[in-house]
This record gives sequence, structure tokens and C-alpha cells, in this order.
Amino acid sequence: MEIELERYGTGEKVLFIHGAGGSTKTWFYQMEYLKTSVEVMLIDLPGHGRAGDSDGCTAIDEHKDSVYRALKSSGIDRCYMVGHSMGGAIAMSCALSFPDMVKGIVLMGTGARLRVFPEILEGIMKDKEKTLRSIIEFAISKNAPDLLKKGCFDEMMKCRPEVVYNDFYACDHFNAMNTLNTINTPALIICGTNDALTPPKYSRYLHENIRGSELVLIKDAGHMVMLEKPEEVNKAILKFITKRNRVGSSRFTVHSSR
Repeated sequence: MEIELERYGTGEKVLFIHGAGGSTKTWFYQMEYLKTSVEVMLIDLPGHGRAGDSDGCTAIDEHKDSVYRALKSSGIDRCYMVGHSMGGAIAMSCALSFPDMVKGIVLMGTGARLRVFPEILEGIMKDKEKTLRSIIEFAISKNAPDLLKKGCFDEMMKCRPEVVYNDFYACDHFNAMNTLNTINTPALIICGTNDALTPPKYSRYLHENIRGSELVLIKDAGHMVMLEKPEEVNKAILKFITKRNRVGSSRFTVHSSR
């Protein structure tokens, strides 16, 4: 199945990749804010949202390949990638496999390894609703409004249990710990200080092992940091892209004047 990107705005191309059980709706606040400055591109991974007529993927590399095909079929050769949780693993994998395609990566609430409790994998197929309610309680800061928790839960419930299971299975088998130091793509790492699913120590590890990366910790935010603290996340993303473009433009100018 060919996945079509949703595209908003004009300018620097930025692809947003959602996490396990998510969809393009994960990025509503980013789309609304950033579409006036860049071209926001959203993707529903196989099994999710508008691409929901499959069981999804059982490996991060499969998701990576679907992202690659979606970009190529849209005529996009190079872009920034923003990935949340499982989406961050996909963005890292793209940076490792297709470095010429990725101008920069924003890794949000993710890690070099994404081990999943066996109880979650077992529970999704036995009692999806109960398991997802438990996940949401961990995923969102206690300071967040109940309406946000309900919205995230309702969105995850739209995914069939097979899809959510495969997402978490793919996360559980992801391991980039030995390859992080080969990532040469500019990287911004964002994490909420109250993230209980991918704690700040995961982001610090990424920061320490991806050369030249930047780390932004957002106070009082949980795993769904882009929904809990959208203004801070949006400004960090835009600052990162603007800075990288300014540096790239400066380098080009110096080179062309020789």
C-alpha cells in the first residue's frame, strides 16, 4: 500500500513521525504552529490512521522503509525528520540508512533502546482497553488535564490490537546503542522531565552519544510532551531548523566565494 503524506505550508520540508498507536493527529499543535514557517509533512504509518487497513509492521526497519517509499513517491529527496517515541527510532534508523535524505533529526521522548514490559505485550491482545488505559497513565504527566488523557486514549483505541502489539514488539526489538556514534546528522533531542516511559536518562544517553547533538528538557511534561507543552516544543523545533539552515547557508556562502 502506498502511503500518502499530508502536507501543510511551504518552505523547509519537515516530516513528523508518530509513535506506537498514534497517527498524524499526534502533531496537531505542531502542524498549526509550524505550517506558517516550514512545510509540515505528516505520515500515518502502516496500520494507523488513514493507512489503517493492515496489521502494521513488526520491525522498526519495516517502518523505516515505508517512510522512505512515501517520501520518494512524493518526490522528496531530502527533509528534516521529527520522531516521537517509536517515531524517534524510525528517524534514527533513517539517519543511519539514508543519511543523504535526512537534513536533521528531532528525537522526542525516545531512546537508543525501547524495551517494553512483557505485561504490556501480553495485555494488548488480552485486554486492549485496560492495557492502554494503564499506558496512558504512565505516558502523560499528572499535571496534564484529563481531557488530554482521554483524547490520547481514544486515539490509541482506534488502532486494532494487532497493530498496537506490533508497534510495541518493534520497539522492544529496537537497539541502536552500538550505532549512535555513527550518526552524523544534526540532532535535537527533546524530553519531558516527567517522562515515565522514556525517562530523561534515555535522552541524555542519546545526547552523549550523537556527536554535536542538542538536548532540551521540558519541565513538568510527560511522554506526550508535544501535546502537553506544545509551545515550548514548537519553539525548540523551529529554532533548531532555523539555526541549521543559517549554518548551512553560511557554509555555502564561504565556499562559493573562494
